Formats: sequence, structure tokens, C-alpha cells
Amino acid sequence: MPPTPASPAPTEHYVRIAVAALLVIGTVLVLVPFLAAMLFAVVICMSTWPAYAWLRDRWGGRSSLAALVMVLALLVLIALPVALVAQSLIVHSGDIVDLFRGLLDRRESIQLPDFVKNLPLVGSSLDQYWQALTGSRDELAALARRLVDPGKKILIATGGAVGTGLFQVLVATFIAFFFYRDGEFASNLFRRAVARLAGREQGGVLLMTAQNTVRGVVYGLIGTAVAQAAVALVGFLIAGVPGAFLLAALTFVLSLVPMGPVLVWGGAAVWLYATDQPGWAIFMGIYGAAVISSVDNFVKPILMSRAGGLSMLLVVLGVFGGAVAFGFIGLFVGPVLLAVSWKLLKAWLIDRDAANPVPPASGTPA
Repeated sequence: MPPTPASPAPTEHYVRIAVAALLVIGTVLVLVPFLAAMLFAVVICMSTWPAYAWLRDRWGGRSSLAALVMVLALLVLIALPVALVAQSLIVHSGDIVDLFRGLLDRRESIQLPDFVKNLPLVGSSLDQYWQALTGSRDELAALARRLVDPGKKILIATGGAVGTGLFQVLVATFIAFFFYRDGEFASNLFRRAVARLAGREQGGVLLMTAQNTVRGVVYGLIGTAVAQAAVALVGFLIAGVPGAFLLAALTFVLSLVPMGPVLVWGGAAVWLYATDQPGWAIFMGIYGAAVISSVDNFVKPILMSRAGGLSMLLVVLGVFGGAVAFGFIGLFVGPVLLAVSWKLLKAWLIDRDAANPVPPASGTPA
């Protein structure tokens, strides 16, 4: 009989555990600053993998070239609008404040619209308050002091946050290049890991569910953002609103937030009215409500249908929770994480239990 190998001494066993634990902790500490960017890169690569595979096969298996083209496309589609918004908010915050001050200087010529004056219960009170405010220099000066300086600080802070988000997007696109190029190898390793944890059959179902959910959510969020930005650009150009391309980029970013585009086209309508263009202001308000905001009601459900009828509550919680947890890039990552978690939980528990119902306990009605 061959000799049985001696088991390691207890001290050696503990040393191995300690070394493994230190490696895991060190790896986590190194990757934590890039966790949001890595998650975003995974989400984007999973969503756009068919396009990358088509380019790679079209160009004779040149994976690096196809990955480079995909990364450049991501920079144009996502990073460029974010960069425009960040640059504008930081550079032109003073101009926005000056415009507000100019409107206050010509306050006597600015009247509330008739539909506001005729609002039931509150219309007359709002009109009286506005008349008192515009007729009193002291009250107006106090209002300006309360609004102008904090408003400028908010604009600069928002621009800085968007700038930080731009840096995260750039890091994510850099990581995405390697995920594209080496994605099949990493995918095979991940599939093996999931198969060992959940079984080969159930693991394949879970992976397919996760992939479809990611694509559905991303197509819904980014597709809706692109559609809203496009129709908003048309409306701004028709109404003659200055900075139409910049406002369209801002619409793209804010479309990720519920009711976000209203701030853009609503602000444009207010500017048109304040500059003695009431007709175009009415057009902008109608166009914004009927066209720009309606895109969210029609395009997003169609594009997100691949996510399996995902609850809008999860999307809203994911947007705000992701922003708190990961910053700007969390607007994309948060909804995807919640959606995938919910769909995997549903596939693991509800769907499997429906296929294999648990028999009722004895003594209970069937």
C-alpha cells in the first residue's frame, strides 16, 4: 500500500487561510475605487456584445480593432453629451445667474400668464404676490440674495458631479476595451463558476435571464435618452432656443431621472416667455409635454419589454439609489443591478417552484 500523505500541520493550515484572506482583502481594496466603472463596463459590454461580435467577424477576427471601434462609439454616444453638460454648467454658471438678474431688472414687464392667473383658488393669490414682489425693490433684492448665490453654487456643484461622472465613464470605456477583447475567455470562466454554484442547467437559465434583463434595461434607459434628446433638439431648433445642442445633451443626461427632461424644456419655455415670445413659449410647452415627455411613456416600455415587464418602481429606486451609491454612473448601474437581482430571485424561487410545486403539508388544505 502506498503511504498516505501526511496532512498539513494545524499551523500551516492556518497560515494558508490567513494568506488567502489577505489576498482577497488586498484585491478588494485595490478594485473598490473602480467597482462602479467595472460594473458599468460589464453592463455596456453585455448589452452591445452582438454588435461587437458582428464587427469582429466582419473584420476577420480582429478583436482588438472591433473593441477599439466599439469604445470610440461609446465615447461619442455617452461621454460626449456628459462632457458638454459638465463644461456648460461649470463655465456658463455665471451667465445663467446674470440672465436671471437681467430678468429681475426688467421685472415690471414680466407678467404671469393668464392661465396661471385664472387657476382656481390660487391664481389670484399668485398674481397678487407677483405684483407685490415686482413692485417692491427691497423684497426683490432679498429674493435675489436668497436665490442667486445658492443657485450659482448648485450649478457649479452639479457641474463638478457631472465632471466626476465623466471621469468614471472614461475609466469604464477604457475597461470595456479589454472586456470586449477578452470577453469570451472571461465569460467561459464565469459560466463555469455559476455552473458549479447553481448546477449546469439552472446556471444556464440564470445567466440567460441576467443577460436578457441587462439588455432590456440598458436599451430602455439609453434608447429612451437618445430618443428624447433627438426630439428635444428638433423642438429647440424650431423655437429658436439658443444652445439647442447643449440643451439636447442635457436632456439626454436628465432623461435617466424621472421627470428630468421637464426641467430642460420647461426652462426653455420660461425663457421664451420672459423674452417676449409667448407664442413660441406656448409651442415649447405643448411640444415638450406632448412629444418630448411622451417618448418616455411609449419608447421605454417597448425597449424594456426584453427585461420581462420590469416594475418601474425598481427602475426609479435603482436610479436614485445608484446615484447615491456610485455617483453619476450609478444612474446606469443602479437600475440594472436591481433588475438583475429581482429577475434572478424570481427565476430561482418563483419560476422553479411553479415548475416543481411543493406538496402541501399534511393536515392543510390542498
